[in-house]
Amino acid sequence: MISIDNVTVSFGGWTLFDQISFLVNPKDRIGLVGKNGAGKTTLLRIITGEQQPTSGVVTRNSDCTIGYLPQQMKVADTTTLIDETAKAFAEVLEIEAEIERITMALAEREDYDSPEYEQLMHRLDECNNRYHILGGDSRDADIEKTLLGLGFRREDFDRPTSQFSGGWRMRIELAKLLLRRPSIFLLDEPTNHLDIESIQWLEEYLRNYNGAVLLISHDRAFLDNVTNRTIEISLGKIYDYKVPYSKYVVLRRERREQQMAAYENQQRMIEKTEEFIERFRYKPTKSNQVQSRIKQLERLERIEVDEEDLSTLNIKFPPAPRSGQIVAEVKEVGKSFGSKHVFSGANLVIERGEKIALVGRNGEGKTTFARMLVSELQASEGSIRLGANVNVGYYAQNQEDLMDGEITVFDTLDRVAVGDIRTRLRDILGAFLFRGEDIEKKVKVLSGGERARLAMARMMLEPHNLIVMDEPTNHMDMRSKDILKEALMRFDGTVVVVSHDREFLDGMVDKIYEFRDGGVKEYLGGIYYFLEKRKVESLAEIERKATTTTATKDSTAPSSGKLSYEQKKEQEKQIRKLRKAVEAIETELAEIEGQIAEYDARFASATEYNEADYRAYNELKTRYDHQMHEWEKTSYELELIEEN
Repeated sequence: MISIDNVTVSFGGWTLFDQISFLVNPKDRIGLVGKNGAGKTTLLRIITGEQQPTSGVVTRNSDCTIGYLPQQMKVADTTTLIDETAKAFAEVLEIEAEIERITMALAEREDYDSPEYEQLMHRLDECNNRYHILGGDSRDADIEKTLLGLGFRREDFDRPTSQFSGGWRMRIELAKLLLRRPSIFLLDEPTNHLDIESIQWLEEYLRNYNGAVLLISHDRAFLDNVTNRTIEISLGKIYDYKVPYSKYVVLRRERREQQMAAYENQQRMIEKTEEFIERFRYKPTKSNQVQSRIKQLERLERIEVDEEDLSTLNIKFPPAPRSGQIVAEVKEVGKSFGSKHVFSGANLVIERGEKIALVGRNGEGKTTFARMLVSELQASEGSIRLGANVNVGYYAQNQEDLMDGEITVFDTLDRVAVGDIRTRLRDILGAFLFRGEDIEKKVKVLSGGERARLAMARMMLEPHNLIVMDEPTNHMDMRSKDILKEALMRFDGTVVVVSHDREFLDGMVDKIYEFRDGGVKEYLGGIYYFLEKRKVESLAEIERKATTTTATKDSTAPSSGKLSYEQKKEQEKQIRKLRKAVEAIETELAEIEGQIAEYDARFASATEYNEADYRAYNELKTRYDHQMHEWEKTSYELELIEEN
């Protein structure tokens, strides 16, 4: 479908791509990876024709169409959401207008046997066929489905596009792109402005799409769920792996080990050859051999190995000062901005050491609640009470924009640092990858990722026992996200994080609060438990709606019966899984009860204190309490599903 043949891109004396070639086939799902600056975005622009290579060609089939979503783009401000999105059907609208013109012309004529009348009829037939092929019949339904999938509400449809924030305007462009149904999507960081639900919807859409997909993303879960092929750009060359991202990481490690072994062998050979040349250069009897070795080195194709950037975010949060057991207590809290109601009825207790995620669609109140928790906003109703000795550190979503662009990296920290820590500012900046001349750069010249790191460094200048973070990974690459996650997991204080990055939240948080439909709901467990639970609840909700619809309207569409069957199968699968989990927990509880009874009998007749026994006894009781909690949670979930 698209062929990239021997493409080279050079700037001055520096080569970005060196004769790279690969094919994009119909239905390929390709993740484009490589270090920052490797040329990923440049390659997308070359494929679209926005940028020309120094040499080589990109060829496309005559019927190949491209849908390109860059990281930044402008959105028109002169129309409503629904009208702007409908522009995706520009050709359909033109054909619609032509059909109307021809129909009116035919209605005014009576020369039914004339060649002109026959030509009009023939053209009308062509227009109707083209209209059906382009999806004109389902246009309104497709627009609604796509906008709802990307997180818009029906009441947003008639709002002017000028009222939407930058992130939502990117979604408008993405909606138009999806509705055009090109042969291939070229997507540059498409998840940057999406929430979890919209990311999952986009994953499902791209997985089932009939065309090809070539995308750049730092969202590991998104890459794994969408792609089946990974192309890495390294040292101006490309390496093509026919596997998703996680498997690519394993194969790349093996390839790099082989490369390093070959490189080291070659370096030893070069060193020995150069030693021979130097040793016998001036001996006439060895001149032929010396010349032969010199030519051998000149002809040698040197092995290059991509230098791994081993500099990492060496983040370690300062030890948390001890706070009370209750870090924050939220009672019947709600927030409205004038007539706009955001959410209400939030009830939660945050305890010391908990790691909590706030999730939900954009605009549901996650950031608003985070700002209320750190006292940047006041609640419209209810109360938020922080516990004893709580010291809050806050990383805002636009934290990097709140810094003075005219001062240097070093001064940004120096102006807020107090006491002995001022002597360690260079070490702290070094831990956040600001070294040498970097610390003298002005903030305004830093990239988004650099400013995000600087904002985080500034937040860590004093110890906190409650850290609230709003989308901290937005500008981070995968490795930096992993290191921040590890630091937060080791942190002995309390963490509340707003994020849509499933891989970042997985294993770190143990409680989820979902902001949805003007309310807040608690889920005990990790992010994938929450997503599975939401899936079950959504199925139950669909079933209830289907039952209501059937009671009021006789629905005989063949698809509805199939959907009901699929829902039933999914529900039965969940019930079997939960019953098995309940039985396994009950078996373990019985075993723990037996072990605790044995210790009780031993302690009753003991004549001396045994520390190891008491430690083991207390661990058993802790395990028992934990499993009882799991049993209650799983049994309640089973009961909910069985009732539907």
